[in-house]
Amino acid sequence: MRLTVRGRLTLVYGSLFVAAGLVLLGATYVLVSQRLPKVLARAEATVPPAGVAGAGGTVEVRQFIEGTRDDALNTLLSQGAIALALVSAIAIALGWLIAGRMLQSLQQITATARRIADAPDADRGLHERIALTGPPDEIKELADTFDIMLARLDHSFDGQRRFIASASHELRTPLTLNRTLLEVALTQDAASEEVRLLGTTLLAINDRHGRLIDGLLLLAQSERPVAERSYVDLADIVDHVAVSDTVKVTTEPGEATVAGNPVLLERLVQNLVENGVRHNVPANGWVRVRTGSRPDGWAVLEVSNSGPIIPRYEVPGLFEPFHRYGTERLHSPGAGLGLSIVRAVARAHGGEARADARDEGGLIVTVTLPRAL
Repeated sequence: MRLTVRGRLTLVYGSLFVAAGLVLLGATYVLVSQRLPKVLARAEATVPPAGVAGAGGTVEVRQFIEGTRDDALNTLLSQGAIALALVSAIAIALGWLIAGRMLQSLQQITATARRIADAPDADRGLHERIALTGPPDEIKELADTFDIMLARLDHSFDGQRRFIASASHELRTPLTLNRTLLEVALTQDAASEEVRLLGTTLLAINDRHGRLIDGLLLLAQSERPVAERSYVDLADIVDHVAVSDTVKVTTEPGEATVAGNPVLLERLVQNLVENGVRHNVPANGWVRVRTGSRPDGWAVLEVSNSGPIIPRYEVPGLFEPFHRYGTERLHSPGAGLGLSIVRAVARAHGGEARADARDEGGLIVTVTLPRAL
């Protein structure tokens, strides 16, 4: 069992006190044992016991003196040890109280940091400050430094939120304008075949840029913890989303209830299904979607598909933004954010996403989320 800082401080303080008491008791014993025979010798010379005479009396006096010395030293040791034990117990108790008093400031810092870390949306809880009062010592300097760090992080996250809100508007506006101008140009009767081909290509590029911007904004949004949660059954989402006109999609929807953001969870399922459909074989391709609950309290979503053989060492990189396997980097219509968004949404809901390569080709992507009871 690990001792707390308070326990370690008390242990060190108590050990030093007991060690100092033992040294003091030992030094007192040595000094008294050296001095006591001289005192008793002078008493023997000046005041011999009554009724004692001759050589026999002298022997009895010496025995009396030695017995008195031994009794005095034994009494010193026994009584001193008892006193040391009592005082040590009191000192250790006082040390425990004083250590707790001195560590209250650190406990305040820890409590503030824990509240910020445990907040449902941590980046919005950074406005809280420790504001420690007291003498300008090392602990107050630590608290003030922590407050400065929180202020800078709060300012940074505020700037990020403003940037995402502004980018959502500023980036979509020119794309919408470009699309409108291209569609107007293509509807004109005077447009030649070359112009129509160019306009169609530009519209496809414009749509791809739009999907890229939407994906980036969604990725930035999904990387934050979910503050508002609703009761969602993944099986209902699968029934609504798992469809395709190009490959065969089969579903096995079992009850998988979670507490989360319905929009983000629907996008998670949709991204997995679209990813399985897009990265498939030209003929006889298939996608299988299954949901269910495990006895250990987790809801499971599993999407598997046929497709090209992917080396196992390439699988972890598929969750990285803009990463696409092989020639898909150049020819895929996607932006390379599908699995990145899946993992970000899963982690924002307290879960995880992983992928395994099938020996026959394709992937098995498994998402586990905390089950809502």
